Amino acid sequence: MAMAASNKIREPLSDKALLIFIYVVLLAVLIAVLYPLIYIVSSSFSSPQAVVAGRVWLFPVEFSLKGYTAVLQNPRIWTGYGNSIFYMGFGTLISVALTIAIAYPLSKRTFYGRTFLMYLLIATMIFSGGLIPYYLVVKNLGLIDTRWALLLPQAIAVWQVFIARTFFQETIPEELNEAAEMDGCSDLRFLRSIALPLSKPIIAVLVLMYAVTAWNAYFDALIFLKSADLYPLQLILREILIQNSVDNSMMVDVRTMEARQGMKDLLKFSLIVVSSLPVLILYPFVQKHFVKGVMIGSLKG
Repeated sequence: MAMAASNKIREPLSDKALLIFIYVVLLAVLIAVLYPLIYIVSSSFSSPQAVVAGRVWLFPVEFSLKGYTAVLQNPRIWTGYGNSIFYMGFGTLISVALTIAIAYPLSKRTFYGRTFLMYLLIATMIFSGGLIPYYLVVKNLGLIDTRWALLLPQAIAVWQVFIARTFFQETIPEELNEAAEMDGCSDLRFLRSIALPLSKPIIAVLVLMYAVTAWNAYFDALIFLKSADLYPLQLILREILIQNSVDNSMMVDVRTMEARQGMKDLLKFSLIVVSSLPVLILYPFVQKHFVKGVMIGSLKG
């Protein structure tokens, strides 16, 4: 026993110092990422006076629900919520379906012309026609001021296509496809009955990526939509914050100015929390597949 204890490998002092340094750096990164989130939530539950005075650091000061009351009593918020959920749900469904429809054939080495198509996809990542041609294309297609303007033009992301292609290429063996063909299984049947059930991790990754992008998108709505009834939540939040901005030339009373500024800041924090809830609710359901899908899909194919 004494000899076994004496033969135990001792960790060098340099390794211990490096490990401590890594833990300190990771702790600093955790604090840098976590504290702004805590600050936003705490500020949203504080009073306008405490927010504008900068007295909120970690916990809510003078607990108040004024911000959430003002946000939830605005009917435009609910209209924007409904529109954003629609854009996120149907947009994600369309995007995932189209991405799989492109990525799966490109993963097959027997697919004629796949190299040329890959170069075309890469070209779209490097070159862009610009905003004006983009607007003219959408206009000529008759999509201006319609919901389709937010669903179709940005339906496919090339990077997601590459991730899905690599996943199919590395995960679905060619031998499985050949065995299915010998049993009379068509390519579409193989994709629906075999490939897709085995691809839950990458589907979860695609759903999360497209859903977060669709939920946070506002620029296309800003340039393509004219009817306020079609505005997504992000665009409505932008207008609410602009409408509640402080115009110093119109205010003489300092207390009124402070109250208006405090309410504006409180609205800002409350709107951030309210607009982030759907993504926070969605993430736990796809998180278990997310890491696996990203790691497999990131392999060089």
